[in-house]
Amino acid sequence: MALKATIFKASVQVSDMDRNYYATHVLTLARHPSETDERMMARLLAFALHADERLEFGKGVSDEDEPALWLRDLTGAIQLWIEVGQPDEKRLRKACGRAAQVVVYSYGGPAAEKWRAEIAATAARTRNLSIRTIPRDASQAMAKLAQRGMDLSYTVQEGQVWVSAGQDTVQVAVG
Repeated sequence: MALKATIFKASVQVSDMDRNYYATHVLTLARHPSETDERMMARLLAFALHADERLEFGKGVSDEDEPALWLRDLTGAIQLWIEVGQPDEKRLRKACGRAAQVVVYSYGGPAAEKWRAEIAATAARTRNLSIRTIPRDASQAMAKLAQRGMDLSYTVQEGQVWVSAGQDTVQVAVG
C-alpha cells in the first residue's frame, strides 16, 4: 500500500516591505512521504517571498509537470515557476520554456553549492532563470518550526526574512 501525503495547515502572515505586500494566507500543504520538513518549510519561505492571491502550490515532488509553486495569469499562462531543491538541468530548461520567470530556491549546504556550480552554465544562458540559496543553518532552523498546524509570520525587509512562530524566530538571508 502506498503511503499518503501528510496534511499541514498554515496561517501565513506576510509583511513584505520590499514589495509593499501585506496579507494573511490560510494554506493547506500536502507533504509527500519523501519530502522533509526542511523542504516543506523552504516551500513556505518561497511562498512568502512571492506571495500573491494567485500563487499556488503545485504537485511538485509527485508530478514532474508541475513545480513546487506557480503563478498563472487569468488566461492560464504561467508567469512564475518556482522550484525548491536541486532540479536537474532538463527540468529547468523545460520550466524556462513554459514560464515567463523561473526561480529556484536551493538549500542543503555543500550539496546545494555543488549543484549550483554544476548548473551555472545553464543559469548564465537563460535570461528568465534565477537561483537563490537558503543557508543551511536557516533551512534547518525553519524545519524545527514545522508542525501540523502552524501560525507563521514572515517579515521581509531589504532582502532579509524573519520567520516567526510563537516565541521562535529564524533570520534568513536568501542569497
